[in-house]
Amino acid sequence: MPKKYRIAAIGRTGHGDYGHGIDVLWAQVPNAEIVAVADDNEAGLAAAAKRLKVERAFSDYRTMLDDVKPDVVSIAPRWIDQHRDMILAAVERGIHVFTEKPFCRTLAEADEIVAACERTHVKLAIAHPTRYAPKAETAKRLIAAGKVGRVLEYRGRGKEDSRGGGEDLWVLGSHVMDLIRFFAGHPQWCFATVTASGRSIRKSDVHEGPEGLGPLAGDAVHALYGLADGATAYFSSLRGAGDGARFALQIFGTAGVLEIDTGNAPHVKYLADASWSPGRSGARWQDVSSAGIALAEPADKAGLHLGNILAAQDLLAAIEEHREPKGGVYEARGATEMILAVFESQRVGGPVPLPLKNRQHPLAMLA
Repeated sequence: MPKKYRIAAIGRTGHGDYGHGIDVLWAQVPNAEIVAVADDNEAGLAAAAKRLKVERAFSDYRTMLDDVKPDVVSIAPRWIDQHRDMILAAVERGIHVFTEKPFCRTLAEADEIVAACERTHVKLAIAHPTRYAPKAETAKRLIAAGKVGRVLEYRGRGKEDSRGGGEDLWVLGSHVMDLIRFFAGHPQWCFATVTASGRSIRKSDVHEGPEGLGPLAGDAVHALYGLADGATAYFSSLRGAGDGARFALQIFGTAGVLEIDTGNAPHVKYLADASWSPGRSGARWQDVSSAGIALAEPADKAGLHLGNILAAQDLLAAIEEHREPKGGVYEARGATEMILAVFESQRVGGPVPLPLKNRQHPLAMLA
C-alpha cells in the first residue's frame, strides 16, 4: 500500500498569509493528508484550521513540528523575512519542505539552507509552478525539435505595475528567472542597472522593502545575462509602465519565437518567423497545441493550483526516489542569485561573474 504522507502547513496571517494556496493544494494530492497548521495570528489560525479541516492547530510552528512530526511542511507565507528560520526549523528536524517564493533574502541564507538540506538529506521544493506545467515541457521540446532554430535571446519582463523596479524583480521576477534557468541553465554573468527617478540608485534610496524583502531600491531595473551557449537573457521592469500584460518570457531564435507566460497553467504561443515581425512576414502566432508536437494539458480540477499540485506530487516522488525535485533547493538558490546579481552589478558598476562572490545583500553594502 502506498505511503500516505502527513502534511503540516505554516501560515502568517497579515504577514504573507498562506501564499498562493500552497496549504489547500494538498487536498488534491491522493497520497497526502494535511494534519496540522500553525499561525501566530489567533483569528487566522482558527480560519485556517476550519479551511483545512484539521483539529491540530498551533500558534508556534516549532511546537507543531515537534508535536506532530509531519513528513512534509508547506511554508506558505509570501513574505520572506521568516522563510530562512521556518525552513531551517523543518530541515533540522528531518522534515521535507514545500515553500512559497521568493526563496529567501540573501545568498548567505540560501547557502545555509542548501547546506542543511545536504546534511540531513531533506528535499525542498519551491513554488515556481510554471516549470511543472505540461506546456512548459512542450515548449522545451519545441526548442529541441528546432522549431525556433538556434536560440539567440530570452526576454522577460515583470508586471511593471506600482511594484515595478526592484520590488517587481523580487516578487514576479523570481518566476521569470526560474524559467530562464529551466530553459537555458544558470547564467555565467550579469550586467545590470538599477535606477530611481532616472539616476543610479545611491545609499539614501535604500529602504526596507514590503513583504519582508529586506533592503530595496529602484523604480527601474534592466538586467543582461550571459548564457553558456552564447545566447543572452534579459529582464526589465519599470514602475508604472504596465498592468502585467507583458509579464512573460519570450524566447527568440533564428527560425521563430516562443512565448510562455507564468502561472499554474501557462499559455504558450509559437511564431514561425525568422524576422520576429508578423507585420513584415505575414506569419501568425499559434497556440502550442497547433505547433505540431504539442502535449495536451490535463484538466485542471483545482482551478489555479495545477502547477503547484504537480510540484507537490513531484516533491513526494523525489522523496521516494531519492532524487532532487524538479524545482529543488538548487533551483531556488539559482533564481535568488540571478535577482541579487542585479543589485550586485549596480553596486560594483559593471558585470559580475556568477556564482557571486558576495553572499550578502548588495544593497546593504551600497556606498
